[in-house]
Amino acid sequence: MKRHIVTLAVLISLVIGLVVATDLTDIRLFDRIATNLCISLVLVLGMQVFMGNSGILSFAHIGFMGIGAYTSAALTIPVQMKGMALPDLYPVVAAVELSPYLGILAGGLVAALVAAALSYPLMRLSDAAAVITFFALLVVLHTVMLHWSEVTNGPRTLFGIPKATDLNLAAGFAALAIVAALAFKESRTGLLLRSTRDDETAAGALGAKVAVLRWQAFILSALFAGIGGALWGHFITSFSPKAFYLKETFVILGMLVIGGANTVSGAVVGAFMVTFAFEGLRAVESGLNRAQIFSEQVVGLTEITLALAMIGIMALRPGGVFAMREIGAILTRRARKKRDSS
Repeated sequence: MKRHIVTLAVLISLVIGLVVATDLTDIRLFDRIATNLCISLVLVLGMQVFMGNSGILSFAHIGFMGIGAYTSAALTIPVQMKGMALPDLYPVVAAVELSPYLGILAGGLVAALVAAALSYPLMRLSDAAAVITFFALLVVLHTVMLHWSEVTNGPRTLFGIPKATDLNLAAGFAALAIVAALAFKESRTGLLLRSTRDDETAAGALGAKVAVLRWQAFILSALFAGIGGALWGHFITSFSPKAFYLKETFVILGMLVIGGANTVSGAVVGAFMVTFAFEGLRAVESGLNRAQIFSEQVVGLTEITLALAMIGIMALRPGGVFAMREIGAILTRRARKKRDSS
């Protein structure tokens, strides 16, 4: 129990330290980066809840982010603006104008309900079959967002979403996500789910309901994704379906792989590492383009570097920075060794 408390304290301290450091600098760019980082934390922790505990890679995660974003947008855009932003919106929804904070929660709940309705048959699949099927689910969700013009405005940019997400709100949800992800991991459901990850046949023989356990984790993962998408929507205030497809999937997956999919600590540390690396590489890319060192514009430097980093991590440290043990367990063990040696 002590190591879990240490893990929770360290991870939440990282989020609090990020907020405090940003407030002290009082620079708008840092505030934007920190807010995006906290939203990414919610998303990557959602992916860790399912992928880390079940051992199954889910590409569909970002699709549920889109569901949360569009649900919250449709419920919170001011009634006067809905005629322009969503001219074909259904009359029942067009007359609704919720608070953005209620809209964010609604986005998470709708994403969880959609996941509950669609995913149970998929939970019986494993290995390559599961990966291919979840990728197909992402394609289905993206296609629906692309063509359901009554709710999403089709492939066009949806605008008029009230700005409600600031650093404090995003950091608050990030802290709650850390608590929930760690609590789920150490719960009976989480322990049983990890047993199916390690040996599905043996766990099933001992009475573990593999499909049900995976389904419960997937619903919780979709809830995280929906809330993260709604937070992002109320931060960026305009977006299109292309924001919820392969590029964002690749970034969030990169955070989890580099940090370590099996641990909550890995998800948090991976989000910090990739976010700061991305921002630094973007600055380098912009500097090279302004200096006109090369005859053509430098593009794609951040994506290439992230891909190479993922390849390097998988080759040298397949489990990520925090492969199996949480940071609290590592710190507690080191403190015990130091105490015994003295």
